Amino acid sequence: MTQQSLQDKIDTIGNPVDMLRNAPQGPYQFPIKSEFSNWRDEQEAWRKTAVLFDQSYHMTDHYFEGPDVKRMLSDLAINSFKTFGRDKAKQFIVCNPDGYVIGDAILFGLEEDKVSIVNRPVAGNWVQYHAETQGYNVEGLKDERALDNTGARKGYRLEVQGPNAWNILEEINGGPITGFKFFGMGEINIAGRKVRALRHGMAGAAGLELFGPYAEKAEIVAAILEAGENHGLLEAGAKTYSTVAHESGWIPSPLAAISSGDAMRAYREWLPADGFEGTSSLGGSMVSETIDDYYLTPWDLGYGHILKFDHDFVGRSALEAMKDRPHRKKMTLVWEPEDVVRVFSSLFNDGDRYKFMDVPASHYATYPYDAVMKNGRQVGISCYPIYTSNYRRWISLCMIDEDVANEGEDLTVLWGEPSGGSQKPAVEIHVQTEMRATVTQCPISDQARESYKQWAA
Repeated sequence: MTQQSLQDKIDTIGNPVDMLRNAPQGPYQFPIKSEFSNWRDEQEAWRKTAVLFDQSYHMTDHYFEGPDVKRMLSDLAINSFKTFGRDKAKQFIVCNPDGYVIGDAILFGLEEDKVSIVNRPVAGNWVQYHAETQGYNVEGLKDERALDNTGARKGYRLEVQGPNAWNILEEINGGPITGFKFFGMGEINIAGRKVRALRHGMAGAAGLELFGPYAEKAEIVAAILEAGENHGLLEAGAKTYSTVAHESGWIPSPLAAISSGDAMRAYREWLPADGFEGTSSLGGSMVSETIDDYYLTPWDLGYGHILKFDHDFVGRSALEAMKDRPHRKKMTLVWEPEDVVRVFSSLFNDGDRYKFMDVPASHYATYPYDAVMKNGRQVGISCYPIYTSNYRRWISLCMIDEDVANEGEDLTVLWGEPSGGSQKPAVEIHVQTEMRATVTQCPISDQARESYKQWAA
């Protein structure tokens, strides 16, 4: 029997919006222990001391190797590849021919002709499609995330972050760690092994993402925990990990711009119906019958500085045509505490209740898109609302029109789905309500914002 494709599934349902909005899939899963201590202390350790995140299970690793690797990546990504090579990494963004984002990931330069693409599988799948169908001299290997993997993971991935992270890592290393530029890679010593690492700093302080063969994971973790004991290091569970991107100003997963248009039809026919793209769910108060209304540009996601027209790539002409138009700006929304309390208090009402806000991350779909309003008109999209103990507030990331993207601007978020909610099992019967929210900078952390500027320079 021929495997059903994503295109077959869309044709059967009739509208990709209906497919996504009523998909039974809930929020993206992080298959690790939910809490090691408690998520409040774990969140605060990320800002005050240090945390160890275990990223070994929730992301897909796509490996590509061969003489055409760099050419293939350059043909697909909006990034420049002039200086890319071994021990270099970058935020990797791919668009469809109309200039809308398919996905993003972290690209690791493992060797001059070997890379890995790490994140949710969307960007990697697009690259894999081209590797298989467009004649590139490249071989690909896909190490599925744990939830889709029938065997063991090939590698582990650990992250040590926080103000004390570098001291911990140097103690493990047995001396100073030098030669790591921001988003550069190298090696450090852990438990008698050479361990490859990527430098970044989601908490606004220098940290490392460590990776290697899965069989070595247990001893690497043990060494990190032993060294971190006197530095306030905490292991962080899934609840905390589901909130960290938002304080750092990174939108974890834009809806892939693949579900419409003749130019993307062959790709939809290549993708399986039961793959990530075909089973993901779309939730929130932003509702349109046209899937294109959910598509995002690189500027919407804050990637305008990454977009380089120094090479030919899929979507270049469309992006050149729209570069001088007004663009939405990525900002942070701080939700009004009184309105959040009002939503929680409705749990004790006999009548109508509002959409439940799970703590600390109120994500009930793979792609949570809520409408941001100003004087009765939609001015943008809010996504991934979370509670952060570091600011004692609910916040969300947003992509809003330039005329309202001002620090201190008062907006509202329409919370909950229309007509009592969609068919998603995670959505109970509820009524919509407006949540007052104030615009602030992105990332919300002054330290993170300034650190990113310095490192980028």
